[in-house]
Amino acid sequence: MAANVRIKDHWQEQRMFGRRCLVAGGIVAALSILLLGRLVTLQVVRHDYYTDLSQGNRVRIEPLPAPRGLILDRNGTVVAENRPAYQLELVREEVPDLPGTLHRLVDIGLLSADDLDDTQKLVKSHRSFDSVPIRLRLDDEEIATFAVHRFEFPGVDIRTRLARSYPFGELAVHALGYVGAISEQDLGRIDRAAYSGTTLIGKLGVESAFEKELHGQNGSREILVNAQGRSVQRQGAFVPNLRTVTPVAGEDLILALDLGVQKVAEDALGARRGAVVAIDPDNGDVLAFVSRPGFDPNTFGRGITRTEYRALLDNIDRPLFNRALRGTYPSGSTIKPAIALAGLVYDVVQPADHRFCAGVYRLPGSSRMFREGRSGRHGSVDLVDAIARSCDVYFYDLANRLGVDRIAEFLAPLGFGHVTGIDIEGEKPGLLPSREWKRKAFARPQDQVWFPGETVNFGIGQGYFLVTPLQLAHYTSILANRGTSYKPRLVNAIRDAVTGAVTRIAPVKGASVAATPAQWQTVVEGMEGALRGRGTAAATAGRNMTYTIAGKTGTAQVFSVGQNEKYVEKDVAERLRDHSWFIAFAPAEKPRIAVAVLVENGGFGSTGAAPIARKVMDAWLVKGGA
Repeated sequence: MAANVRIKDHWQEQRMFGRRCLVAGGIVAALSILLLGRLVTLQVVRHDYYTDLSQGNRVRIEPLPAPRGLILDRNGTVVAENRPAYQLELVREEVPDLPGTLHRLVDIGLLSADDLDDTQKLVKSHRSFDSVPIRLRLDDEEIATFAVHRFEFPGVDIRTRLARSYPFGELAVHALGYVGAISEQDLGRIDRAAYSGTTLIGKLGVESAFEKELHGQNGSREILVNAQGRSVQRQGAFVPNLRTVTPVAGEDLILALDLGVQKVAEDALGARRGAVVAIDPDNGDVLAFVSRPGFDPNTFGRGITRTEYRALLDNIDRPLFNRALRGTYPSGSTIKPAIALAGLVYDVVQPADHRFCAGVYRLPGSSRMFREGRSGRHGSVDLVDAIARSCDVYFYDLANRLGVDRIAEFLAPLGFGHVTGIDIEGEKPGLLPSREWKRKAFARPQDQVWFPGETVNFGIGQGYFLVTPLQLAHYTSILANRGTSYKPRLVNAIRDAVTGAVTRIAPVKGASVAATPAQWQTVVEGMEGALRGRGTAAATAGRNMTYTIAGKTGTAQVFSVGQNEKYVEKDVAERLRDHSWFIAFAPAEKPRIAVAVLVENGGFGSTGAAPIARKVMDAWLVKGGA
């Protein structure tokens, strides 16, 4: 039987081929239409959008830092300004080898090897496209060195910036503070966009507390760059329309400080360690704010090296420590006017009450002796004489009769045991002891008991009681005002850098101290007596007075002297000698200045601190003060 033979159907194959061609043609047409539509979208519909994107590859946005606000003293003298400076900046995404680049900069002397790790961390803490300053304030020789080697450092360039400058060096440095390079810690608390292009930020003092006002608003500008990221005017025929957002300068600060009084205070303190704070009692304006020794804030503005910073930290005199704001010391006898006023207010003592001072005081039922100070014995004294001659025995007895809780209650409104509220950061509250404080401060039950002898020491400003020089100046201003207090302030006005309009900051009242005019007058008479006759400061601050001064000396022990021992200053190591205090306000009848002076290890208040206070008061009241 013959096999089946399949006959080829040419017509069917031709029809199949035709269908396939038709489908393929349809697909090609559809794709062509899609492609054409996409081209229309790209080239016509979204032309502007993609043009902007394409220009972004050659147009870079460069931040324009706002000029930092100026700082002026109360008379218009500029104490912090901006000066043009050159600095070395690095853009990480344009640097092929960051560690190698930094090492080569060390090799040519533009970076310190000690700062290498910190610099690398700083660069990496910024966004890769940020321009990060790695060296501030280059001098002419360093600029020339980099210019020679510039081709070796892609992504590194020299920029012209405004650098912070302090024309008076370390004068008033602990009030002004300083600016320094933005650190990793700073980046965690600031708005990075607002600080784009900014290299410095306030670190301490007024520069830090008023950073928001001083900083201003940064601007930006578009610049045309080539493939290497260098700025050019044009690329071929392309000349872009480059936009610029003008920065807005920071506001200027007008300080309460008087630079003349500040300089007198610093010169008077000289090389000694200590602090001086002068306040206008009428409004809380801080006229002088001194902590010695100081340091040059320009060192931080130009970029302090690790070696330089370590030298400041290791200095035994602690120049970075703000003694006026953060130093805590026993008040010594400067607290006696407050103890006397407390005795009058609580009706524990009358102005005419006399007590015989034989040079020692014994608590009832106790054999422990509390000795008189350097004066030995005073005989019969009343309240005014006890203040003027600083009779310890009188105040030992008065404190014992008042009791610790009433003393603590009365001293709190005078500014002790808490911060004064000054307008810069870092203030210490001191220590105002009481029975309740001691119960909380000590763990062992036997240490929580308050003993009568501790109250006696409290009455002459010794023991647990600690104050800052700022607190003592604030307390003196309250005494001057007969009970009215104002928060101390370093800044009393803000000036708009564009319009020049000045906005005054209103004084802020604090707590008041209630006492009768007669009680205040009794205490003030005692303080005036300290500058006259047999008063403790008559021979120093009281000489040749052309105005009336009410003051009080104080001597604060650094270490305790045993019952049977005698303090002989020349036999004691310098850093173990007593601290010297003096507080005063003047003119006594209508005060315009209140001063507190501390000289660390300066000995007796009348010889160490009182002459400094007199010079400060003369500078304000006699030599052209407001």
